[in-house]
Amino acid sequence: MKIRATAAIMECLLEQEVDTVFGYPGGTILNLYDELYNYKDKIRHVLTAHEQGASHAADGYARSTGKVGVCFATSGPGATNLVTGIATAYMDSSPIVFITCNVTEQTLGKDAFQEVDITGIAMPITKATYLVRDARTIPDVMRQAFAVAATGRPGPVVIDFLKNVTFPNVEIDYEFVPWTENRKCGSLRSLSTSHDLKAPEPNIGDINTLVDMIAQSERPLLICGGGVVRGRAHKEFKEFAEKLDSPVAITVMGGGGFPGGHPLTTGMIGMHGSRASNVACSECDLLIAVGCRFSDRVALKPDTFANQARIVHIDIDRSEIDKNVLTDHHIIGSAKRVLALLNERLPQYGHPEWKARILPLREPSRPRDSEALTPKQVLETIRRLAPQDSIVATDVGQHQMWSIQHFHFDYPGQLLTSGGFGTMGFGLGAAIGAKVGNPDKVVIHTTGDGCFRMNCHELATVEHYRLPIITVVFNNGTLGMVRQWQHLIYRERYSETTLDRGPDFVKLAEAYGLKGFRAATMAEMEQAFRSALEAGCGCVIDCMLDMDEMVRPMVAGGAHITDFLLK
Repeated sequence: MKIRATAAIMECLLEQEVDTVFGYPGGTILNLYDELYNYKDKIRHVLTAHEQGASHAADGYARSTGKVGVCFATSGPGATNLVTGIATAYMDSSPIVFITCNVTEQTLGKDAFQEVDITGIAMPITKATYLVRDARTIPDVMRQAFAVAATGRPGPVVIDFLKNVTFPNVEIDYEFVPWTENRKCGSLRSLSTSHDLKAPEPNIGDINTLVDMIAQSERPLLICGGGVVRGRAHKEFKEFAEKLDSPVAITVMGGGGFPGGHPLTTGMIGMHGSRASNVACSECDLLIAVGCRFSDRVALKPDTFANQARIVHIDIDRSEIDKNVLTDHHIIGSAKRVLALLNERLPQYGHPEWKARILPLREPSRPRDSEALTPKQVLETIRRLAPQDSIVATDVGQHQMWSIQHFHFDYPGQLLTSGGFGTMGFGLGAAIGAKVGNPDKVVIHTTGDGCFRMNCHELATVEHYRLPIITVVFNNGTLGMVRQWQHLIYRERYSETTLDRGPDFVKLAEAYGLKGFRAATMAEMEQAFRSALEAGCGCVIDCMLDMDEMVRPMVAGGAHITDFLLK
């Protein structure tokens, strides 16, 4: 049947079971927003304060729910304001469809008002980009975009519609086809030449080889990476770890892929990894990394990384194999499928001597006694008072590392953080998306005073939609992680890292119609957090910390994984 092109876009969203969109309107996308008005009972739109906030909210929604996130923006600066969010999603393999509208065909390439080649800009940081010049292609493009974003290694996709494609008088033939059926249509099958819409089936020979390697190992170590989280393979990974009876190190992006409080957990690995994880990496005879990129924050010195071990890499993305660390064996496939096949073939192992060597090296998470408030005291208070299943969204820096070190994440999507791109300002938007997607869960946003200033205007979104998000500001008056490097490596030359400026975060919260609290002692922190849990609205807790607090342990970039600069 014939329907408006803009209606077809909305219907295609409904095909994909999209019920929530984050965005910000503008001139070129007005026709799409006008159509959205007709669908307001079926598709909820969350209006953020800035396009970057919308991009992070769509990301937080996707990571926490396991669905594909959707974000709208107009052309020009509206589209370019998405770029940081697109890159963040790309580096962390988060499935999001970004929908923008450009100028008309007639004015394209003529430097029209707010014209920008967003598909060209975004091409290196997306799985695919589409410039839609013919309205008749809308159903195919929409279906392809969602399929590409969600399948294989997930990631962002950009669809840019020319404005004339969305004119109210443009109609196309359209038939509603649910996503479970349209993935079988011809246009999607043709994508196999450039995008495999099915996870590669693991080679059984490769599976059996790893089974044999495991049988020969006396000191195995598992690394739980982001691929376990993205693939929702946490149950299979837990079974695998328990069968292998191996210590488990967790990357930043692996948080929630393996229970943080499990007896086999050794904590984070790498630059700020625990002594247990880093020593285990240095001394193991078999290292099995699942869904891990071996980034420079994990494999700090690739040529000495796990140099006593045979290294096995399990990943859905073939391009990651031997990219950063040379492996002795690899298996291509989704974490969920590979681990299921391994679990079918593995007997129960026991490695008591190896565990006795590694597991005692774990450091307990206890706040030190201090009259002044410490990061550990802040986090210990949150962990003690918040529900165990609370979602935690972080920004980037010292507070990020402290949060990951001290919280126990038990399921995929419980930790939302920018691991690959390291995006300051990510956390509040991500928290908004998580709360919209998980209204029954407590959502906590941990941030630093530097990060919070970057996107604190999204407090307006928190207030308008009555989202009871608790923002905890680690306020140390400095760009803490940068200052830490300046202290340790740059001989205390603190160049432009002191943040001796406003605003007053308590008054800022109140200005946005939220509640603000300030805590300078552990008792004040406990009172503030209890009040925030009971408030029923968004809250900001301004935690006053010493600027010389450091993240421990720390290994310098390029050093061997056990050469601790700080212990």
